[in-house]
Amino acid sequence: MATTTRPCKTCGRTFIQMPGSQYESCPMCQTINLFNQTIKPRVLFRVGQFINAAANKYQQDLQQPPPNGSAPQSNRSFQQQLSQKYGRKRAVLCGITYNNHKKKLEASVHNVKSMHHLLVNKLGFPNASILILTEEESDRSRIPTKHNIQAALQWLVRGCKPGDSLFFYYAGHASQIPDEDGDEVDGYDEALCPVDYRVAGAILDDEINATIVAPLPYGVTLHSVVDTCFSGTLLDLPFLCKINQDGLYKWEEHQLTNKGTRGGKAVCISACADDQNSADTSAFTGKAIGALTFSFIQTIENESKLTYGMLLNSMRKKVNHAQQVVGRFMPRATSMPQEPQLSSSIRFEIYLEPVIF
Repeated sequence: MATTTRPCKTCGRTFIQMPGSQYESCPMCQTINLFNQTIKPRVLFRVGQFINAAANKYQQDLQQPPPNGSAPQSNRSFQQQLSQKYGRKRAVLCGITYNNHKKKLEASVHNVKSMHHLLVNKLGFPNASILILTEEESDRSRIPTKHNIQAALQWLVRGCKPGDSLFFYYAGHASQIPDEDGDEVDGYDEALCPVDYRVAGAILDDEINATIVAPLPYGVTLHSVVDTCFSGTLLDLPFLCKINQDGLYKWEEHQLTNKGTRGGKAVCISACADDQNSADTSAFTGKAIGALTFSFIQTIENESKLTYGMLLNSMRKKVNHAQQVVGRFMPRATSMPQEPQLSSSIRFEIYLEPVIF
């Protein structure tokens, strides 16, 4: 099905109709635009009222203390009740070691196990709703081949509804490939390297965006944590948060074509900028673990009432400290510093927006 472009009726921004969609939300002003049909303003207003009211109620409930005290187990139970009431939690965790490869990554499986523990025991994700792909899995459909990763990403967003919380984690190699469709500011596509990438090829950021970002409907939130090199814009999200050492930030528009969602929210926390390398290190625990993975887990575990700004600054401080203590990381790193990045499908105030999974 051919795509269609048109200007937003409110702000004039040009955007693309996704195949199979009758309407799209403008990523700039959030106006609902319909293709090939009209809708009465009163009906559109009521739809918007319903969506906003549901979203506000969900956020209010999340901020309420759990019933019968605030013990961790009670809080997890309360979060699960909210998930059942408003939506589901679903996650894909992918860690690739590349056994028998000269650039084998010793920490990838450990990274996945650590992230799995965080999701289940801290963030209230049901174990049955987490799909794990590593080379250690006995089920061949869970080996992180290109086909299996593609299938897992499709499963992640399949049938998602308002209130759902989705999570994608990746630890492995990535690469940069010359851009062929003219949508990259720097002229390169970022890409994940499946365990069989030499035969099957890499998974381009264009495909990742089309699979797990573009289909997101209203009320669905996707968080992606990507612990790999060249990962700053790996989800091809429209906005990249540029932040300095003093914590001052600005959103930088980072697209040449519109790659927004269908109204949902996508946030990516990545290990480094597109021109940087990420690293595994033993500086934190004495055992190799991804610098981004450890800093993310420790911040979520130990700091309460986090905003995205607090999360990003804390992670950067932890990674920078490890670089100074060790002096150098393990083989994946170069002398260039590693700075965790934040990108999003929408602009928001990073020091006011709470991190809710």
